Amino acid sequence: MAKKNEIIRIWKGWTNKENAPVYEKLLENEIFPAVKKKGVGGLKKVSISTQELEDEVEFLLVLQFDSLESVKTFAGENYKTAYIPDKAKRILSRYETTARHYEFKKELIL
Repeated sequence: MAKKNEIIRIWKGWTNKENAPVYEKLLENEIFPAVKKKGVGGLKKVSISTQELEDEVEFLLVLQFDSLESVKTFAGENYKTAYIPDKAKRILSRYETTARHYEFKKELIL
């Protein structure tokens, strides 16, 4: 049996500085707990990173899945389309409409 390739999904969204903590809490307390409840068992980890810019805050989300099938369970058959719940769309000022996917090779812990 062939080994399934783990997949890294990357997406960016931006919000104003006032809404940045609101969006971060939404991700932590609502969006990803709801994803877990939905039964996306192959989602192994979510990394949330931010970069403060002049007038806004950029969010970089990096999700690690155990397989492409798990990505499709999360995002649907058209898995390259960004997953952005309506509540998040109301907080974000702009966002990427697609996500990028990479085959995970290895992690070096130094």
